[in-house]
Amino acid sequence: MNILQVGGLEPQLAELVALRYQPLVLPPPGEERERFLAEHGPAVKVILASGGRGLDDELFAALPELEAVVNNGAGVDNIDLAAAGRRGIGVSNTPDVLSDTVADTAIGLILMCLRRFGSADRFVREGRWATEGVFPYARDLTGSTVGILGLGRLGNAVATRLLAFDCTIAYHNRRRIEGSPYRYAASARELAESVDILVVATAGGKGTEKLVDREVLTALGPQGYLINIARGTVVDEAALIELLSADRLAGAGLDVFADEPHVPAALRALDNVVLFPHIGSATARTRRAMAELTLRNLESYLRTGQLVTPVLRPEKAP
Repeated sequence: MNILQVGGLEPQLAELVALRYQPLVLPPPGEERERFLAEHGPAVKVILASGGRGLDDELFAALPELEAVVNNGAGVDNIDLAAAGRRGIGVSNTPDVLSDTVADTAIGLILMCLRRFGSADRFVREGRWATEGVFPYARDLTGSTVGILGLGRLGNAVATRLLAFDCTIAYHNRRRIEGSPYRYAASARELAESVDILVVATAGGKGTEKLVDREVLTALGPQGYLINIARGTVVDEAALIELLSADRLAGAGLDVFADEPHVPAALRALDNVVLFPHIGSATARTRRAMAELTLRNLESYLRTGQLVTPVLRPEKAP
């Protein structure tokens, strides 16, 4: 089957795929892409994707024989799932293998926000300790109440870690989880107004766009902290900047942004914000596990027509 690579792959994965399958590589938008799709589009059976946008109905229409999209990542908000479903195109992702690493990142962001570890580091490096004396007091994580927006694999991994800090956990999902030991909140707003820290761990995509809006952020309040390890689109970034600038939020820890890698200058200028360059799953072990699962999905589909970790099951015959 002809394979089309969309987006940049991890070097290790790219090398293996190139050796085994010699995939076609989709050019950037423009005339070259149009010529490429006109020539090669009718022969493409599988897309191997890694981040980026544009896996939409327009691209699928240019690939009339496309059967499956193998995505190197847990999130599939870069793929128009509704369009894929209408065309019978299968979609896979890499769940589970990155939950622990991203949950570790969430704890790191929480500690850096509440204890102001980044500011403390700069305080020493800039020579201010010698001239200004004692660094200002910060906040304790231990004993805090933490709300988790999206208690799936990732949200549960975050909650498990927070229990070691004697935190009280609450959560909001579209539906209550039977048997969960954590308090359920009926809405994102209700969750926000009852916690010290709100951790965004929900899936991205149109269904959760700006789920954390001005109302939710206002409910979190001037003593509250927002931590986002999900997708930048889940949070109303403009409202977040406004409330942080006006001291109507205590702080934020962000690994994701609305228009990556472009982070608003107003956000970068704030001292009550910790900013990471989307490194939640960026460890050698985790990225290797993601690459291995991506290859398993690709090889399984090519061999049997079945995906190992399907988000959508393929309906076209391989």
